[in-house]
Amino acid sequence: MLKKDLIELCLLHLLAQEDQYGYDLLKKLHTAFPDTQESAVYALLRGLCKAGCSEQYVGETSDGPARKYYRLTDHGMTLYDRRLKQWRTLAEALAELGIM
Repeated sequence: MLKKDLIELCLLHLLAQEDQYGYDLLKKLHTAFPDTQESAVYALLRGLCKAGCSEQYVGETSDGPARKYYRLTDHGMTLYDRRLKQWRTLAEALAELGIM
């Protein structure tokens, strides 16, 4: 469960920077989590949309098929802030134990 939560935090972080399309998000996540299944990332993206944390839209392209882009909503930014605070608290606790 921890890995899923970390990947979700990473998705929220990337979307807080700028709107992005799914495949680009997947490539960035594979850098940090190479064994993550594509279907798992898209399932998390769908879950964020269903929860109202992100929105999906079709972006304009000059060549090739239309791409589905994702953007963070205000609710998503609130979730991102909360998850980031939780992660920092956990990281501090691990550091106190000498794990990090």
